Amino acid sequence: MKKHRIHFFGRNAQQRSDRFETAPFDPETQIAVIRSSICTGEKVAGFKDKKDGHFTDVMLIRTPKDIEIFKETYGVDSLKTEY
Repeated sequence: MKKHRIHFFGRNAQQRSDRFETAPFDPETQIAVIRSSICTGEKVAGFKDKKDGHFTDVMLIRTPKDIEIFKETYGVDSLKTEY
């Protein structure tokens, strides 16, 4: 099984995304979601397994632009937010 590098976006996210592999996303077995902390407000985009609920974080969300980059990278139309 090929290992994928999980990456976090920050400044110059577009340039940095070209240098990293993307995490695997299978729409048949996973759901794209944003996890938001009710204490700190920190948001992380990632994938939740439909069977066991395991969450794999992919990128830190700091701005609305980060959400758009995540959607564009993984071909996702909408994201559900979980707290």
